[in-house]
Amino acid sequence: MDSCVGVEREVDKILTKFNTINDHANRVLQDITNHVENLKQEFELCPPDHELTVQQVLIVKQTLNKVRDTVTRLTTDHRDLHSSVSRVGKCIDRHFTADFASCSREEVFSGPENERLLNQVICQHFYQQGMLDIAEYLAEEAGLTLEEEKTEPFSEINKILESLKKKDVTPALQWAVKHKEYLETQNSSLEFKLHQLQFITLIQKGMSHQAEAMQYARTHLTQYVQSHEKEIQNLMGMFLYLPQGLSGSPYAHYLTPTLWAEINELFMRDACNFLGLSIDSPLSICINAGCNALPALLNIKQAMQQRQVTGIWNGKDELPIEIDIGPDHQYHSVFACPILRQQSSELNPPMRLVCGHVISRDALNKLGNNANKFRLKCPYCPVEQNTSEAMLISF
Repeated sequence: MDSCVGVEREVDKILTKFNTINDHANRVLQDITNHVENLKQEFELCPPDHELTVQQVLIVKQTLNKVRDTVTRLTTDHRDLHSSVSRVGKCIDRHFTADFASCSREEVFSGPENERLLNQVICQHFYQQGMLDIAEYLAEEAGLTLEEEKTEPFSEINKILESLKKKDVTPALQWAVKHKEYLETQNSSLEFKLHQLQFITLIQKGMSHQAEAMQYARTHLTQYVQSHEKEIQNLMGMFLYLPQGLSGSPYAHYLTPTLWAEINELFMRDACNFLGLSIDSPLSICINAGCNALPALLNIKQAMQQRQVTGIWNGKDELPIEIDIGPDHQYHSVFACPILRQQSSELNPPMRLVCGHVISRDALNKLGNNANKFRLKCPYCPVEQNTSEAMLISF
C-alpha cells in the first residue's frame, strides 16, 4: 500500500504540472490567435494595391517573433513534462519489484495432475463469469472432459442474468418456482422480489396498465401477505399516486435502477448456494488474496536479504509471520467478545464460563480483578465462579 501511495503521489505531481502547462498554453495561444485575427482584419480593410507602411511591417515582425517565442516556450515546457513523466516510470520501478519467484513454489503447478486441476479451476471461472465459449475452447485445448451436468447450470444462470439485465424476470421466476422448496428452507425472498419487480414494471407504464397491474397483484402477491405484509401495502399505495405520476410520489424509490442491481445479486447468491459454490469463483478469490498478501511477502524477502538471514525461512508450508488479507478473505469462525466488543485473537482467546456463557480472556481478567479476587459473577446470569474454572475454546 505504501508503494501505491508513493506512486500515486508522483502521478499527482505530474497531473498538477500538466494542468498548469495546459492552462498556460491555452491562454497564450488564445491571445496570439486573437492578435493575428485583429491584424488580419486590419489588412482586409486596406485597398488591394496598398503597400505596408514601416509601422505595419514592424507590427508584423513583432507578431512573428511573439509566435516564435511562444512555440519555443511551449516546446520547452513539453520537454520538461516528458522528463517528469519518465520519472513516474522510475518511481514505479523503485517501489515495485517484478521478482515474485521467491514468494512462489514452482512445484505447485508442475506435473500433469496439477496442470489438469489448474485448467479445471480456470474453466470453472470462465463458466461462472458467463464466458462459455472461452471455457469450452480452453477445455478442448487442455484435453479436459467436462460433464454436461456440471456445465449446464452455469449456462442457465448466465442466461437468467442476461435476461435480468434486460429487465425480464420471467426466466428467473421460472428458476425460483422450480427450486421453491430449497429457497423456502433458506428463507430466501427471491421469488417475492421478482414478482415485486414485475408488478413495478407494469404499474410504471401508467394508467393504461392499471387493471393489468391490479390483476397481477391479486394473482401473484396475495400469497405473500403473511411474510411481506408491509412491502405489499407499499406496493398497493402506488395506485393512489398513479394518476399524478409515480416519480414525484413517496414511492419513487421503487423506480430506481438499484432494485435491479439488488435482484441480480440476490439471484446470484441463491443460485450459487444451491450449486454449492461461492459467489466469487475460487480463482478470483485466490488471486485477490494473493494480491493482498504479496506486498507483505516481498517486504519479508527484502528484510531477510538485508539482514542476510535468507536461509532461515525453509518451511515450505508455513509463513514466518501472520498476514492479514482483509475481512473479505476470512472463511473461518470468529468470536467477538460481548463485553469488550473486540474480536478474539491468539493473545485474547474466547473463554467458556461454568454457566456456559463465553467471553474473552481480557474480559475474564478484568471481571476477576475486584475485591473478591479470582471470583467473578457472570455478566449474563447470576452464577458465581472462579476465574480458574473458565475453559479455553478453539474454533
